[in-house]
Amino acid sequence: MKKIWIVLWVMVILFSLTACGEGNGQAGALISAPESSRIESMPQSAVHQETESANAQEAQSTDTNSTESVAEDIQERSVSDSTGSTAESAADISEAKPVQETEMNEAGGMETDIQNDGEENAVMNMKVQVGDTIFSATLEENVAVSALVEMMRESPVVLQMSDYSGFEKVGPLGTSLPADNRQTTTHAGDIVLYNRNQIVIFYGSNSWSYTRLGHIDDLTGWEEALGNGDVTVTFSLE
Repeated sequence: MKKIWIVLWVMVILFSLTACGEGNGQAGALISAPESSRIESMPQSAVHQETESANAQEAQSTDTNSTESVAEDIQERSVSDSTGSTAESAADISEAKPVQETEMNEAGGMETDIQNDGEENAVMNMKVQVGDTIFSATLEENVAVSALVEMMRESPVVLQMSDYSGFEKVGPLGTSLPADNRQTTTHAGDIVLYNRNQIVIFYGSNSWSYTRLGHIDDLTGWEEALGNGDVTVTFSLE
C-alpha cells in the first residue's frame, strides 16, 4: 500500500512538471511571435496607411535635406557675389582714384596756366615816370619786352635820358637785351629798343630799325614833361 502511494505521488509530480513545460512553451511562442502576425492581423487599409506614413516621413526628410542644401548653396553664392561686388567696387575705386587725381592735376595745371596768363596780362602795362609826372604805357609782346619785364620785377629801371635831334630822348640801359629789330616809323609816345642796349622814347617821329617795346596810352602833357633837355625817366611795373 505504501508503495502504491509513492508511485502515485511520483506520477503527480511528473504530470505537474509536464504541464508546466507545455505552459512555458506556449507563453514563449506567444511572446516571440513576429511583427508580421500583428501586421497580418491588421486590416489591409491600416497597413497601407502605415506604409504611406513611412514614405511621407522619408520624403519629408529628403525635402528637408534638399532645402538645406539649396539654402547653403544660395548663402555661398550670396557670399561669393558680395565678395565679388566688394572686389569690383574696390577695383572701381582704385581705377577711379588715379583718374580723379589726373583730373585734379589737370585742373591744377589749368589753374597754374590761368594764373600765369593773368600774370602775363598784369605786366602788359608799365609806368613811365618823367620827373613828377606818371604815364601808363601798354607793352608789346616780344623777347625784348620779356627781358625788360624781368629787370623791372627786380627793381624799377631808372635812366638818365638825353635829348636827340628834337624828337626823342635816349638813355643807356647798362646791359643788352635780345632784339627783334624791324624797320619802323615811330610816332610821339612810342618806346623802342635801339642797338640792343638803349631805350628811346619819342615825342616826335623818326624812321629807323628798332625793336618796339611799348606805347604811351595817354599823351596829355607828354611833350611838356619831356621838355627840351635831359630828364630822369623811371620804368616800372604797374
